[in-house]
Amino acid sequence: MKYLIVGLGNPGQEYENTRHNVGFMILDKLAARSDAAFSADKQGWITTVKTKGRTLILLKPSTFMNLSGKAVQYWLQKEKIPFENLLVATDDLALPFGSIRLRPKGSDGGHNGLKNIQEVTGRSDYARLRFGIGAEFGDGHQVNYVLSSWNSTENKELTARLELCADLVLSFATVGVQLTMSAFNNK
Repeated sequence: MKYLIVGLGNPGQEYENTRHNVGFMILDKLAARSDAAFSADKQGWITTVKTKGRTLILLKPSTFMNLSGKAVQYWLQKEKIPFENLLVATDDLALPFGSIRLRPKGSDGGHNGLKNIQEVTGRSDYARLRFGIGAEFGDGHQVNYVLSSWNSTENKELTARLELCADLVLSFATVGVQLTMSAFNNK
């Protein structure tokens, strides 16, 4: 069985350690466990991780956050991956820092990356892993906040939270979305 695991983020060194790139960071953590290296390919960076008879294709789109749908659609079709085997990892302002929520479907919640995936694929019934980044910003400073680096307190907790997300992704691929939600949501 094949799965497409997409981490949302923006390409470029200036975005590497920012809140908005936590999707990339989750995939980096998962790939590092298997000593898998990402390589540039069409519309993104790709690597493969195998677990318990399943193949996880990890995709970090190179299309910038707001155009992620094009890369997602391309790799779903190229690899012939069923839509129910798609998981998208992204940041979420509505959740406190480090909170994780897995959902089998839903709205874009105002997230432009998720919105574009829904527009391009014509569907919203895909699993999404939302990583809370908090909302510690004043009026009109949302963009600056999501594109800023983690603070020192967040950095102390970040590695453990990313490890938990990597565990969640493996669980999603092996036992499915419902059991994984029960095991990981609210942790």
